[in-house]
Amino acid sequence: MPDNLNRTTVVIGAGIIGASIAHTLQKTGRQVVLIDRDAPGHGASYGNMASIAVTEFMPVARPSIWRRMPCWMFDPAGPIRISPLYIPKMVPWLLRFMMASRSSRVSALETHGAALCGRALSDTQALLDEIELSDHLSQTGCLSLYASEREFGDDRERIDMLDRFGFNYKVLGSNALRDLEPEISSSIQKAVLLPDNRTVANPFQIVEQLVSVFSGKGGKVVCETVTGFTRSDAITGVQLSDGTLVRADEVVISAGAYTGRLSRMLGEPIPLETERGYSTQINAPEISLNHSIIWPAKAFMVSPTAGGIRVGGTVEMAGLDAAPNYDRAKITVKRAKEALPNLKVGEVKEWMGHRPALPDTIPIISASAKIKGVFYATGHGHLGVTYAATTARLLGQLMAGEATDLDLAPFRVNRF
Repeated sequence: MPDNLNRTTVVIGAGIIGASIAHTLQKTGRQVVLIDRDAPGHGASYGNMASIAVTEFMPVARPSIWRRMPCWMFDPAGPIRISPLYIPKMVPWLLRFMMASRSSRVSALETHGAALCGRALSDTQALLDEIELSDHLSQTGCLSLYASEREFGDDRERIDMLDRFGFNYKVLGSNALRDLEPEISSSIQKAVLLPDNRTVANPFQIVEQLVSVFSGKGGKVVCETVTGFTRSDAITGVQLSDGTLVRADEVVISAGAYTGRLSRMLGEPIPLETERGYSTQINAPEISLNHSIIWPAKAFMVSPTAGGIRVGGTVEMAGLDAAPNYDRAKITVKRAKEALPNLKVGEVKEWMGHRPALPDTIPIISASAKIKGVFYATGHGHLGVTYAATTARLLGQLMAGEATDLDLAPFRVNRF
């Protein structure tokens, strides 16, 4: 630790990934500066589905998905939609996505995702304990809903994967389901209880608390846009939009979907796209839920969080700059009412956030392959809250030159 006292580390990106990393690195004695173009936690960490989703590591890149994508692309209500105007820009990413969908590759990606998810719950609880939010994690799990045996059969691929990797679940009939959640519609015939998929009380508050603890121990938070970097044989500084140059011995780039723009400044392009995710916060739902719920056939999720109920789901690929299409949010609310017929939708807040998506759907947790002192933590997709604590732990070990709890070779930046 003494060598770290004179070391300045800049973390770019103050969402839940970057804030967790800044907190973890500060504990080693480093002088840490946390930089974001917006206020901490106001990106994808703000309106997400508040889930520690330890069973949701099935790669999106798999044959059963890309075979259906041509139909989904032109369906405004489809679970994955690509804006027709954005398709030409996505061609290189889609080709990599198809390559990652080969059966042999899918098996490896499942293994890597399971390794991260296997640590996620315990690492998250440990992080919450450190920042005095021990009670922020629910003790109930998630219910996956099925209206028919056919729907249940269609989800068999995911359930078989849980069996292969030893993740807990329990199949419930309709009576047992409604004993747990009386508000669920009688049209739902079966469910799978995922007991280790927990819900956080408010993901934005976790970021706020991380940053508060970090700042209280001398960490510096800067709200500016990064416009460039300085380097010699290693990274030396970060240039900001107000003209400030922040000296840096190390730089961690964890800026979510914006990481690709920053990596290109360093001559290290990353095939990163944005999964535009939508949610609707219902503040007076007039029902209560003990569990989060997902309905795979309808591609939505409902979470009790932030003092109400949040509904979200689906994926839209339209880039970082296109205006939000809140019809996507309205679609998931309509579907949620099918599962929860007594749900009242009055006062709501619709939200859209940019989730960082890599074509093989596992994150980058890696040192730069080109520039000494640069590290990346990005591409967590819809599992940012799930992977945040584990990513911070692993990256901290990597930066300290320690043996990492997991082999990080599968998560290297130059794997594409």
